[in-house]
Amino acid sequence: MTEKKFVTSSGIEIKETYPPYNRTPEKPGAFPFTRGIQKDMYRGRLWTMRQYAGFSTAKASNERYHYLLSQGTMGLSVAFDLPTQIGYDSDHDMAEGEVGKVGVAIDSLRDMEILFDGIKLEDITTSMTINATASILLAMYIALAKKQGADLKKISGTIQNDILKEYAARGTYIYPPKPSMRIITDIFEYCSKEVPKWNTISISGYHIREAGSTAVQELAFTLANGKAYLNAALEKGLDINVFAKRLSFFFNCHNNFFEEIAKFRAARRMWAGLTKGLGATDEKAQMLRFHTQTGGSTLTAQQPLNNVIRVTNQAMAAVLGGTQSLHTNGYDEALSLPTEAAAKIALRTQQVIAFESGITDTVDPLAGSYFIEALTDEIEQAAQIYIEKIDAMGGSVEAIENGYIQNEIAAASYQHQLEVENGSRIIVGVNKFTQNLENITETMEIDESIRTFQMEQLRLLKTQRNADLVQKTLDDLRAAAATESNLMPFILASVEVYATLGEIADVLRASFGEY
Repeated sequence: MTEKKFVTSSGIEIKETYPPYNRTPEKPGAFPFTRGIQKDMYRGRLWTMRQYAGFSTAKASNERYHYLLSQGTMGLSVAFDLPTQIGYDSDHDMAEGEVGKVGVAIDSLRDMEILFDGIKLEDITTSMTINATASILLAMYIALAKKQGADLKKISGTIQNDILKEYAARGTYIYPPKPSMRIITDIFEYCSKEVPKWNTISISGYHIREAGSTAVQELAFTLANGKAYLNAALEKGLDINVFAKRLSFFFNCHNNFFEEIAKFRAARRMWAGLTKGLGATDEKAQMLRFHTQTGGSTLTAQQPLNNVIRVTNQAMAAVLGGTQSLHTNGYDEALSLPTEAAAKIALRTQQVIAFESGITDTVDPLAGSYFIEALTDEIEQAAQIYIEKIDAMGGSVEAIENGYIQNEIAAASYQHQLEVENGSRIIVGVNKFTQNLENITETMEIDESIRTFQMEQLRLLKTQRNADLVQKTLDDLRAAAATESNLMPFILASVEVYATLGEIADVLRASFGEY
């Protein structure tokens, strides 16, 4: 009889017991930040409790934001619909069937004004999950902050703005890699001067994991992408001690409790070494700050209330791993966008962990565990092998263009599905402990009337705005795209006269081509 092997999701073998572990003691808040980026961590300040929300129209999403803020959420996180993500207005033929479905439809600054009606941007932090059109949505946010009279030096938040993982894992890209990287470094440069508290990129492992990668692959490919952004900014002549302080990360948290904790600890240590190696001397430029979202792909449509337990387990791992910000998924997300009831339970999950569990009372409580310390090292070593392979290819852009990263993710995803189907990986309620009837009946439905409404609003907008001013700003943007000029001031000027997202994206499509 073959002895059963115990392994993590990344194939790292788990021993029966671990011997005493000797490592030079590290302190939280000190290089290489394995134990956390703050000396006192959650004793001084809890993580930011965000709930990812956005659906239908700007007005409907605004109502959900006010509800979440009234329930104790500490920051907003905006989901955009697919046309917004890929640079099409709601009236474009390509938008049919998708308007308002997976997020909120934002066609112009007017929608942004409605989205944040009654919310002072200077008083909150906002995370926006947007990539190919990040420059346009950020410009809209800045334009709205200016209209509110906010001090731009004080507004804070994050745009995802991570185009490399779109090519590798998600697909909402517009332009080829090189002009896309140019736009990203333009945002770095512009925000460092004009909006210095804004996090200009959230380098995302989340979608790499959702596409089927292992924990080790998520870590390795995310840090390799981060390294590509650092090198692109350095080539533009930017100071790593300035721009690296505004980089943040976005990780997934799956079910393997200890592997996830070790992954977060390894990520901080690896990033600190990587930034130091590229010349960062300021500790804040060496710190890996990250947002976590619980694993959407781990949620099941079968027995959906089981997802409450999964999300709790994942949220606990994220907190024990030292996250700065956390979104917990709704239990019904395998069925639809989360209902209000599911969103509230997801938020309450974070609040119970924060105020009742006791795990926030001491910093890095699992430090010194023979198992956790060994697993942190093993994950780091396995991820480093991937990064060295990618470096040998010339970096992430080349590894994506030749299909290496995509193929590695696909192979891991295929292996996972095989294990579920042959029963060697148990998913409760799916391939074991199943039942015939489910008891969730209420789901959220978004109908096609949303597109009709958005199209009418666009028609009205175009009759009310100054068409000559719109055309002039778009012509200026087109001219700037043909030079080395920073594009952000030109995009902002277009947004402020109510040029639409699609009109701005079309100018850049004509200039850069599509990928």
